[in-house]
Amino acid sequence: MAAKTTLNAKNLEGLGAPRLAELLIEISTGSAANKRRLRMELAGNHSGAEIAREVRKRFASIARSRTVINWRKVKAVTADLETQRKTIVDVVAPDDPKEALELAWQFLALADPVFERSANESSSVIESFHQACADAGAIAKSAGVEKDALADKIFAAVQNNDYGQYDPLIAAMAPVLGNDGLERLKALFVQWSREPEDKASQSHRQVIGWSSKGPIYEDQVYGSHRERTVRIALQEIADAQGDVDAYIAQQPEKTRKAPLVTTDIARRLLSAGRAGEALETLSAVDTRGRDDAPIEWQLARVEVLEALGRADDAQADRWKWFEQSLNDLHLRAFIRRLPDFDDLEAEEKAFAFAQAFPEVHRALAFFLRWPALAEAAKLVLKRQGELNGDLYDLMTPAAEALAEKHPLAATIVLRSMIDLTLENARSSRYKHAARHLVRCASLAPHIADFAGLASHDAYVAGLESRHGHKSGFRKLVP
Repeated sequence: MAAKTTLNAKNLEGLGAPRLAELLIEISTGSAANKRRLRMELAGNHSGAEIAREVRKRFASIARSRTVINWRKVKAVTADLETQRKTIVDVVAPDDPKEALELAWQFLALADPVFERSANESSSVIESFHQACADAGAIAKSAGVEKDALADKIFAAVQNNDYGQYDPLIAAMAPVLGNDGLERLKALFVQWSREPEDKASQSHRQVIGWSSKGPIYEDQVYGSHRERTVRIALQEIADAQGDVDAYIAQQPEKTRKAPLVTTDIARRLLSAGRAGEALETLSAVDTRGRDDAPIEWQLARVEVLEALGRADDAQADRWKWFEQSLNDLHLRAFIRRLPDFDDLEAEEKAFAFAQAFPEVHRALAFFLRWPALAEAAKLVLKRQGELNGDLYDLMTPAAEALAEKHPLAATIVLRSMIDLTLENARSSRYKHAARHLVRCASLAPHIADFAGLASHDAYVAGLESRHGHKSGFRKLVP
């Protein structure tokens, strides 16, 4: 049974309404967010129209604000947006879906003023707007909105998608639009694409790369902002209509052989039951990038081969790509398709291959992901001279993973980071090196045999001899 002081709804009810009201006033003092929440709840006791007025008042305040949104304010801004969004969905929409839909559009329009004063790249704010797109799609189903009018509204919104706030909008609205509405939306984008457009001046063209002939401009590869917007919109409409050929038609010729583009096209062809064409598309990828093609392209290829009944070819590709990259996704897929007992033999073969892999750090990462900690420890002991202590994003979790059952290997990894830091006088990392040394001391009693390495005391003495003059490090060591 919960104690009477436990914070739960039942115990709080026991305080009575007057005392709870006093506490809420006290708690909300100095907190604008809490006050807004209370006002919203009070409005809810009257009518949906009253709540909508409160929401609009808050929208106007957010739009007028000129306060810069830095990393300290992101959480509060996101919480404020989420409060308004949830109020629309949970309170207004059940009673008045048309009003809720209008509020959803007004919420989405806040993206411009919010992002114009944002100095932070946190994804939480854009996620609120993306969720609002999904909300608008759900609300529109029961709002009884006319399809042509809805298509016009979506078109106007996507035209001004400067911050990506409307990225999920077409997909979210597709079930409501139906084929007729999607055709209307498509016609609007096609018409817009045919209207004359001023070309960007040389000073406003963005360089995204260089070739032997000079700079490569973004508009050369992807087209103008309008062209990109139209192309993406038409692709999304094609997806909604299940029209693979229309999707492919919107891909620029210059990018159709890029691995990720061919992957997108192939997956759509495969879903449409056109596996043969999917394989042709994947095979058309630029041959210079086929051996080191991204994992997405590789996974799509083996999926297509499986669909064509070429399971042996798919397995051969999986093993080949595992040997090239030590990507555990390929090995797991390879092993899953093997008969009993063959899987153990394949795993042993893979481990032996990884032990001899030229890049020791990739091998270590593979063993940690699998996980095969005994193999990771074996690798560290055998190839300790190749370890790069500067790769602390790998070495730190490696040491933590190995510490319990393989303290010597963990110590070797920790020492690689300590040595790198001190030998290169990385003063900004002295505190980490000191922490690693303390961890080595805690592991030492659990190491029965240092296998030819210096004991902990001897290692510390060596550090003192070589780096004793580094007072910034010495004063951090207990």
